[in-house]
Amino acid sequence: MELKRQSKSVYGLLAGVWLVVVGWQCQEHFRVVETAKSDLRHRSREIASTLSAVTRALRFRGAIFQERLEPVLNELVSNRTNAIVSSSGLMAVSLLNTEGNPMVTAGDTNLLAREISAERERWSDACVTFVLPLAGASVGSENPSNTTTVVLPPFHELTNDPAHSRDFPRPERKPGETNPPPAPTNVAGEVVPPKPPPETGDHPHGGGSRRPPWLRGMTEAEFKAFTAKRELHALVLVMSTENFRAVRASDWWLRAVVGFFAGISAFGVGLAWRNMARTAELQIRLVRASEQNTHLKELNLAAAGLAHETRNPLNLIRGLAQMVSRLPDAPPEVREQTKTIVDETDKVTAQLTEFINYSKPREVRRTKLVLTAAANEILRTLGHDIAEKKLHVEVAGEPLAVEADEQLLRQVLFNLLINATMAVGENGSIQIAVRRAENQEAVLEVRDDGPGVPPENRREIFKPYFTTHQKGTGLGLAVVQQIVLAHGWEIQCLANEPRGAIFRISHFKLAA
Repeated sequence: MELKRQSKSVYGLLAGVWLVVVGWQCQEHFRVVETAKSDLRHRSREIASTLSAVTRALRFRGAIFQERLEPVLNELVSNRTNAIVSSSGLMAVSLLNTEGNPMVTAGDTNLLAREISAERERWSDACVTFVLPLAGASVGSENPSNTTTVVLPPFHELTNDPAHSRDFPRPERKPGETNPPPAPTNVAGEVVPPKPPPETGDHPHGGGSRRPPWLRGMTEAEFKAFTAKRELHALVLVMSTENFRAVRASDWWLRAVVGFFAGISAFGVGLAWRNMARTAELQIRLVRASEQNTHLKELNLAAAGLAHETRNPLNLIRGLAQMVSRLPDAPPEVREQTKTIVDETDKVTAQLTEFINYSKPREVRRTKLVLTAAANEILRTLGHDIAEKKLHVEVAGEPLAVEADEQLLRQVLFNLLINATMAVGENGSIQIAVRRAENQEAVLEVRDDGPGVPPENRREIFKPYFTTHQKGTGLGLAVVQQIVLAHGWEIQCLANEPRGAIFRISHFKLAA
């Protein structure tokens, strides 16, 4: 019980250690994922800083033309401008006004239309969207600073094409006022914007002479509404998450492998502990079995000594009974009773002798013996019993020499033959057959034509005190099996056709 409790504690400890390792790996995986996300956020801020620097460089008097800003954004998206941008996986970019509407876009416009939202950061399967404040852009304060940037439509939309100047209300001409002279052009035919007069500031909210010449026709309210609508406010970046997903998947597989091998290690340690516990349990059982075996040996020796000492009083009783029966004046009833005493004494003595033989330790001293010769000698010993029942006994086979203990082999043959003579009736038949088997071995069979042994009793007859004969002690075949096992042989009880039984002893080792 103590060992079982220890095993449960060890298994629980191993399971706890494995769960700790799995939890640690999950925490490390989440940390790596957050690190990869932070890396994307850092790259987006670097791109925003780069774009802010570009807008400040392109700004003139607080304004920048859209046609000059779009090529810069396209260069950013096409990864040909900056080393930071080229490794970021930028997919689309958009500049927003104070109302959150895009003014200048580059890249996948459909993706931008789908990804722009009020959220500052939104993750999806293929990309991540960042909405960042743009350095140098106003956030809609009432008194914007001199760093505010206004994105103007293309210059030709402001001057020549009223259909595309909805954001710029053109001033009305007074009656009798002629059309303004056409805008000057360069050699390539492009419209050259007029040079503004010198100003003290570069912010378009100044009014009066501080405004650009092409915006001086607006009223102050129209000018403020125009600049608020075209003023840069935020930046939207859509970046690919391919590298992020690759890092996340690679780290996940790494953590899964670590958890798997941690589980295998815990299972292996648990299996080793179970084997060690079983080994310890078997050792304890062996020690107890050894103690019990020692105790049984002591009991066996004591029983054998008791049986040996019991035979002496029995012999004395038998002698006195015979002496009483020989008295000349003994009546017939006394002689009959003394004969019964002698017969019962002989029966008990025979049982004690068999028990002593069964309890003796079997020490095998192998010598060279011929099986057929040993069988013939035993038959001569049983000549009186054979002649009394008029039995036909035959010894057949080759005169094979085997290695065996002479005294123990004679005991085996005697017990088998006496068992056969008791089983068959008058004029019965007994055969002793010796034959050569494979692997330099011999086989001995004792066959009879008696009633045979039922299949359910063919194993039980070799157990002590199991007998089917009234005069049997139940130890003869048990002694035979004990001697057979001591030699390393094997004995079987089989059916003899058409009737009878066969006792076969195999694995006799042939002598050289």
